[in-house]
Formats: sequence, structure tokens, C-alpha cells
Amino acid sequence: MGSIYLIRHGQASFGADDYDVLSPVGVRQAEVLGDHLEQLGIDLDRCVSGSLRRQQHTANTALERMSHAPALDIDEAFNEFDADAVIRTLLPDLLPQEPEALHILRNGAQNRAEFQRLFANLIQRWISGEHDKPGLQSWQAYVEQVAGGLRRLLEQAHSKQNIAVFTSGGTITALLHLITGVAPAKAFELNWQIVNTSLSQLKFRGNEVSLASFNSHVHLQLLKAPELITYR
Repeated sequence: MGSIYLIRHGQASFGADDYDVLSPVGVRQAEVLGDHLEQLGIDLDRCVSGSLRRQQHTANTALERMSHAPALDIDEAFNEFDADAVIRTLLPDLLPQEPEALHILRNGAQNRAEFQRLFANLIQRWISGEHDKPGLQSWQAYVEQVAGGLRRLLEQAHSKQNIAVFTSGGTITALLHLITGVAPAKAFELNWQIVNTSLSQLKFRGNEVSLASFNSHVHLQLLKAPELITYR
């Protein structure tokens, strides 16, 4: 059987003007990941990333730490969903019940717990399909986007290949839903636990895919540096 390693990007710049940039912690996480893969002796036959900068930076930083790594391919199917668009589009309907929501979401770095509560509420509205709006990619459309990326991987793969996919939490969540059949709401409960640069392993034979492991971050745990275990 072949393996697909789903790797979440390193910590991005939460609360900054541009989220799509790795923080110094994110860069270090990616370096540690690359060292870990090298030590495990995993020979990667193919590496794929979404087109987001935080995904590509994580990939390139990790791969530079490995003695043998293939060139990085880009497939936008593995991009994160547009969280800003979800917030911007669905927030007006939430404001009557949550009048402080706009202030909290604009100052998420200073209100992390409340930001997470409100963001989770908006995500539940999005995945329900009951609040779809013109111009906003629906949850179902996003799942189909990710499914297309997985299908292309499998069509191009050979048996026993090791493939690394550098992606984001939402993409991994959609794949959990597709592969295991877990309900979207339950999949997002798992999403909130996905650690930056964690590895989730899929096993495949032909078009058959199963989940072998989820959210492994032993490479960070072994350093006994809790500041490297982050979730955004």
C-alpha cells in the first residue's frame, strides 16, 4: 500500500495584517518536521502543496532539511477554505444574537477564547448548508474541491509511493469527512485539535483510501518545548 502524509502548515501570523505568513515559531516547526522525516528515513516520492504561502513555506523549509526530496508540486485543491469570506458573509446574521462579535473577531489575538467560540459558531452555520450566500463557496463545494485534489493524487500515484501533502486544517477536516464518513460537525470538532505541522497518514491501494493515523506531533513533543505546540 502507498501512504499520503497530510501535513498542516506551521504557525501562521494570527492577528497580523497578513495571516498567510509563517511566524518564527512556524518556521521552527517546519524545520523540526523536516529533521523528523529525515530521521525516520521516509523517502518521499512526491510532494504537493496548496498555493498559499504558509503551505509552500512550510513545505520548502521542511524539505530543505531532508537529504533526498522531490520538487514541490502545487495543487490549489489543497488550499484552505476562505475563512475571512465565511466570517464576512455570515457575520451580519449573527450580530443580533452576538452584538460584540465584530469587535471580538477584529481583535482575535486579544480575545482568543471568544474568537474561537464565535468562529466555531460561524463554521457550524457554514457547514449546515442552511446559510449559503451568493458569492461564498459552500461547504459542499469545498469538499468537492478537496475530493478532486485527492482523486488526482490517486490517479497519478503508483503502489507503495510515499506522498506528502502540505496543506491546512480545513483541508484535512474535509478529507476526514470524505474518507471516514464522520459528520462535518464532528470533523470540525477534530479540526480544532490539529497541531501545526502535525502528520496525519492515509493508506491507499488504487482508489481505496483509509485513515491510518491522525494529528501526530511527536516531533514537537520530543523537544519538550510546549511553545512549539500551536493550533493556528
